[in-house]
Amino acid sequence: MSVGISKDEATMWRNPGAAAALPANSLRSLLDRLIAASSLIPNDPVLDMREFAWTATLRANWSAIRDEAASALGGAAQRLSLWNHGGEEDLARCPATAAALAQIPGLVSARYSTLASGIHVPRRRGATKGLITCHLGLSVPRDGDVRMALADRVLRWSEGETLVFDDSYEHEIWNEASAARTVLHLQFRRPLKQPARWLAERLL
Repeated sequence: MSVGISKDEATMWRNPGAAAALPANSLRSLLDRLIAASSLIPNDPVLDMREFAWTATLRANWSAIRDEAASALGGAAQRLSLWNHGGEEDLARCPATAAALAQIPGLVSARYSTLASGIHVPRRRGATKGLITCHLGLSVPRDGDVRMALADRVLRWSEGETLVFDDSYEHEIWNEASAARTVLHLQFRRPLKQPARWLAERLL
C-alpha cells in the first residue's frame, strides 16, 4: 500500500516544530500519514505474523507464559505491567515471559491483560500509528463470543496464537462469554525509514 504525502507534510519533516500550531485532530492525521508513508511494513489493520519472526517464540512458549500470567495475576488483577511501566520485579518472577520479551526488537510495553466476562470496550483508537500491537492468547473462553471489531474486520483470539495489528484504526471489544479472556499484550515500534523513525521515537 503506497501512501503519498503533500508538500506541506514534507515541510514538516524538515521542521517538526511547525506542527505545534495545528489542531489536535489535524496533527494526529498528519503524523499518521507521515508514519504510514515511511513504513517498512504494510499499513493494513491486521498484519501477517510471519513479518515478525519473534512471534514464533511466543507461540512455542505460550503455555509457560500462560502459567506465569496466572500466578502473577493471582486471579484478581485485571492487568499487570511487565515492561516500561515499573514491572521489573514482576517480570523477574516470570522467566519464560522475560526470555520471550528479550527477543522483541523495539519493544515499548508489555503486560498481562484480562478482559472480564460481560465487558464491552467502546470504539476507540490507539495513540499513534508508530506503534504496533501484538496479543498472545493465554486464556480464551469457548462458551461465548469474545471478539474485536477492527476497521472492517472481526477478530477472535485463540490460545497459543499471536494476533498482530495496528490499533490506530478504530476498534471495539466485547467479552460475551462466562469467563475472562487473558492475553500477553505487547506494543513495539513500527519499522520505519528515516526521518520518520526519528520523529516517531520522540512521540512515544
